[in-house]
Amino acid sequence: MESVLFQPLVDALASGQSQAITDAATLFNAADLAEFIEQNLDNETGRSLFQNLPMSLRAKVLGFTTSSTQLELTEETPLGELALLTAEMPSDDRVDFFNLLEEPRQKQLIRKLNEEDRKDLTALLAYPEGTAGALMSTDYAVFESGITAGEAIDILRKTAEDKETIYQSYVVDKEGTLIGVVSLRRLIIAKPDTVVDSLLATGLVSTHTDTAQDDVARLITKYDLLALPVLDDNNHLTGIITYDDAMDVIEEEATEDIHKGGSVSKLDTGIATAPPFSLYRSRIQWLVILVFANIFTGAGIAHFEDIIGAHLALLFFMPLLVASAGNAGAQSATLVIRGIATGEVVNRDWLRLFNKELLVASALGLTMAITVWAVGIFRAEVAIATTVAVTMIAVVLAGGLIGILLPLLLNRLGVDPASASIPLITTIADVSGVLIYFSIATVILGT
Repeated sequence: MESVLFQPLVDALASGQSQAITDAATLFNAADLAEFIEQNLDNETGRSLFQNLPMSLRAKVLGFTTSSTQLELTEETPLGELALLTAEMPSDDRVDFFNLLEEPRQKQLIRKLNEEDRKDLTALLAYPEGTAGALMSTDYAVFESGITAGEAIDILRKTAEDKETIYQSYVVDKEGTLIGVVSLRRLIIAKPDTVVDSLLATGLVSTHTDTAQDDVARLITKYDLLALPVLDDNNHLTGIITYDDAMDVIEEEATEDIHKGGSVSKLDTGIATAPPFSLYRSRIQWLVILVFANIFTGAGIAHFEDIIGAHLALLFFMPLLVASAGNAGAQSATLVIRGIATGEVVNRDWLRLFNKELLVASALGLTMAITVWAVGIFRAEVAIATTVAVTMIAVVLAGGLIGILLPLLLNRLGVDPASASIPLITTIADVSGVLIYFSIATVILGT
């Protein structure tokens, strides 16, 4: 299906005529062109298409490609051409691309930029990574207080092509302090002589340059904004963050949390393009740590070898009980980590969540205990079935509470709660489950 979709591009590239390639490219969205380029980098077709695109479209397409593809497409681009390409990029994409380059290449490129682009790039690079300042774009529509709707529309006609969005424009005073925001719809509907100050929307939502990017994404999602204005310490408008940038942040944060939840380090590229050594490096650290953590499980079993020797049937139920403890912990941890990520859960909620999990885990454990007791009656004697049933309640309760408290503790210590990864929690629950199981067996069955 995709080959049929891109056939006009394939035919144009086969002709080798630049105008035919340009005409074919105009039939596609920039995101589709980026997809075609990434799919055909190995056979040079993708690189050929990229080089034949007009500079403005080339810059737009580059913003839709992955970091590794951006570097591959531009590694042999002459410095002067690269400066023209970066000048065509939106300011936020320009910063992201610049940060990908090696330091010598950065120094060469920044000297090639015109003064305006150089100042803009330098200012944005000064903001710490992961903050609103580093994420924002300076390509926004802005009016000075006191102009009319007709004058505002004239300004938009002249400058719209270079702006991230014109659906919302910002009104500032002579010092650059943000007064409010006006929608394109209101400007069009209003009479030409209406002063824009009377068209401002109420309930203005804004953020500051030092706000964390995940908090910015939550604001845009919460208020369903097309763009969020970013202010400096003096409440001067310095940039905007659009909803598509917020979606990129949400995707990035979700990917990071999924990786941490699976005890996998961050990958520079996706799994499909990552080299085997990168995949090995991203996984080996936690696996080695968990190997040593699981030694405690073996130590626990060795400590109770007398009770195990006297009642070998206990071993039949051990995997079931240990897995139940880990599964219960993984479930509760998933819910808490998600709650922390969305802002629904904060540290002071720990006691309320603890009490709630105490009730829920007890009910879950009791239900599972009834089931496993029935199995135990058929597999072993009543005493062992009772031991397994009591243990089931205890291990599910322990696993659930571990899954609730560990992410909250890490969050309190300033560590990303996603670091309370599911394998880590299940390992802790496994060790706890073994100790609980054989301790209860010792009490009920004796030695």
